[in-house]
Amino acid sequence: MTKSRRVMAVIVAALLIAAMILPGLAVKAEAAEKPAEKPKVEISLVGDNQTFEAGETKTLTVQITNNSGQELNNVKVAPDMSKKKAGDWPFEKDWKQYSEKIDGVVANGDSKSVSFDFTRREGAKRNSYTIPFSVYVQGIDGAIVTDSIFVYAKNETVTPEPTPGDNSQNQGDAGNGSAAGSGSDSADMNVTADDGAVAYSGGGSGSGGSSSDGSVPRVIVTGFDTNPAEVHAGSDFTLTIHLKNTSKKTKVQNMLFELEAPTEGTDEQTSAPAFLPTSGSNSIYLDGIKADGTADISITLNAKANLLQKPYSINLSMKYEDSQATQIDSSSSISIPVKQDARFEFSEFEISPQTIEVGGEANVMCSLYNLGRIKLYNAKARFEGNGIKKQEIFIGNVEAGATGSIDAMLKGEKVTNGNSKITMTLSYEDESGNISETTKDFELEVTEAVDDSDMYMNTDGDVDAGSSGFPVVPVVVVIVIIAGVVAAVVFVKKKKKKQMLNEEEELLDELDRSSEDEREQP
Repeated sequence: MTKSRRVMAVIVAALLIAAMILPGLAVKAEAAEKPAEKPKVEISLVGDNQTFEAGETKTLTVQITNNSGQELNNVKVAPDMSKKKAGDWPFEKDWKQYSEKIDGVVANGDSKSVSFDFTRREGAKRNSYTIPFSVYVQGIDGAIVTDSIFVYAKNETVTPEPTPGDNSQNQGDAGNGSAAGSGSDSADMNVTADDGAVAYSGGGSGSGGSSSDGSVPRVIVTGFDTNPAEVHAGSDFTLTIHLKNTSKKTKVQNMLFELEAPTEGTDEQTSAPAFLPTSGSNSIYLDGIKADGTADISITLNAKANLLQKPYSINLSMKYEDSQATQIDSSSSISIPVKQDARFEFSEFEISPQTIEVGGEANVMCSLYNLGRIKLYNAKARFEGNGIKKQEIFIGNVEAGATGSIDAMLKGEKVTNGNSKITMTLSYEDESGNISETTKDFELEVTEAVDDSDMYMNTDGDVDAGSSGFPVVPVVVVIVIIAGVVAAVVFVKKKKKKQMLNEEEELLDELDRSSEDEREQP
């Protein structure tokens, strides 16, 4: 009986342990089978109804709304071209433009927008296209959401597949009733949201014939460089233009380029193009560019000396042939910023006085003449040198052709041995805020301070002539002479007055004696 109880206890304990473990295993298994739910994000198309010509590059804006209940970091949006079959992607495949990143954080409930520049692909047939857009979030593998927009290519001229011996590649499409003229392309393309509203249309136009696959090979300018990097008025520079053949199948050849710069100047005798070739003409020849290839063309130009500081546009016309020697004309333009060098002069310094004592001040003045064609911004003058206290004054903005005034009071700090060099540093800014400096020197002497009592007598009692050159000795001599004359005159007058008084007293004594004698006589 005891043995059977032990067996039952073991069984019960095993059942209890199984009951505790199995639910946890079931939850883990369910969690393993069910993938983690990705954040919920909505994709929508932004824009009003528009219609565009074929071949134009337009901007498509996609809005991302975060409804996940959490913050999303470093969101990336990209059209998923990998899911499209060949010929089902209606745009030119420029991979550099087909991935846009939203830096930072997208808070819950917030919306952020990204934009893409699309150019309608040559040969996109009249059809409806579904373009998927995917959203990726940092830290989460794969796309968290993929949504689609619709693209319509309407009124498109569809080129039928050529048959052997058939040269009618440019005939009209009977299906839509439109015809393609020689080298013309007037298709419209529309991108619409799910509600059918047109948000984008793209395409382009050109002149010339089409290649064997029905598309017109296009040559575009992808950029340019100048050497030196900054073009200054009156100087030579080398212009290098970067070209690309956008056709994936057709080579272009026998290429002629001509540059046309705007004419500057109102006077018929002085007006001339802003840029002129230093030698030869403004035409450039290139053998060709392979399909989907690139090439560079260069020319050395001179910028007119009196150009204003601003960008100048150069028109580039292109003539070339496709693989069937059909001539195609195209054009583009580039903008070249031109810099003007600052030109200015200083007048002669006016210094008063040219020698100062320690603690004394000297007034320094000069004029700033702006002789250039650019404005000097926030001009300042700084005075530094041995013997004076550093001083800085603000001049302000000086217009082209105007004069700025520089007026400073310089204070002596310590004695210099003779004249000492003082440097004035002028600083100013250009339109971009870049600071430039130039200097000009002059001389100033600082002496010891002189006590007032020493101006007249030194310790030996001698007359001090003074350092200023004042004629002290002659003046003192004249004063002494005048004082002697005055003293002599006064002495003589006093002596004469005393004599007169003595004579009067003697006369009175005699009169008194006479009177006494008369009284004594009987």
